[in-house]
Amino acid sequence: MNIIKAVYNFIVGDMVILIGVLVLLAVLLLINNVAALASIRVITGPLLIVALLAILITTLLREIKPRG
Repeated sequence: MNIIKAVYNFIVGDMVILIGVLVLLAVLLLINNVAALASIRVITGPLLIVALLAILITTLLREIKPRG
């Protein structure tokens, strides 16, 4: 179990990053593969950038926040 946790911490580092990126990828896959969402396909680039920044800022703020 320690090996799995060590690999997880090396690759991801935080559960917020992992869950956020997985949700973001699922949304982007839906936008690109569902025909009804073809009209919003042009925002996938900016959406990717903004969402990744939001995920990283959320993780950073969680690390900065004092634990009480």
